Amino acid sequence: MIRGDGRRPDQLRPIEIAPGYLQHAEGSALITMGGTSVLCAVTIEDRIPRFAMGTGSGWITAEYGMLPRSTHTRTPRERSAESGRTKEIQRLIGRSLRSVAQLDLLGERTFTVDCDVIKADGGTRTAAITGAYVALVQAMSKLVESGAYKTLPVHCAVAATSAGVIDGVALLDLAYDEDFRAALDFNVVGTEAGELVEVQGTGESHPFSRTQMDGLVDLCEVGLRELFAVQRAAIETLGIKAPVPATA
Repeated sequence: MIRGDGRRPDQLRPIEIAPGYLQHAEGSALITMGGTSVLCAVTIEDRIPRFAMGTGSGWITAEYGMLPRSTHTRTPRERSAESGRTKEIQRLIGRSLRSVAQLDLLGERTFTVDCDVIKADGGTRTAAITGAYVALVQAMSKLVESGAYKTLPVHCAVAATSAGVIDGVALLDLAYDEDFRAALDFNVVGTEAGELVEVQGTGESHPFSRTQMDGLVDLCEVGLRELFAVQRAAIETLGIKAPVPATA
């Protein structure tokens, strides 16, 4: 099956990660996957949430938003209250980053990752996670340079991608025109050590089998391996030695 953009079923959209995109942020990255672009920026503050006080550990959290014309029609700004979708994505990004971080080595610091969608063509949450990791590593590396950290306090990379089924065919990394037609739709977050952080799956039109689920997760893992290589290359362009998983 040849897709609308000419890709094979198991092929990611063209991906680019530009690290250090913002001058003033402690860490930043602009990630582009096909028609989706997300700007990720990290701020480090010498404070921690109340629940973490006295533990000696730090914290990593995220905020996510879509620019009004990142979509085909205008998306109103969320001025007073965040939508349920926005809250869910913010928590997903934060959980994903914390899953590979050594929080006990952060000190009493909070790393806030702002992920702003500039262009949306499907996969904004997965692109945000993938780009946010690169921005986070850059921010942490500055604390290594200053002597605050001895090593980067992360175990390995984390990234995310999607997969779905259209007309009975499993497809990797769904663009928007594929996403809204998919009978099955999965988002998978995984680590470079080969572990899964989160699997979000929905049978849009009918239930799915365990075999179908396993097949889509396996397909996503193919994409994740490519994303880890792109992340590593982006990090190393900054002169930073990317973390290597213990199982690698």
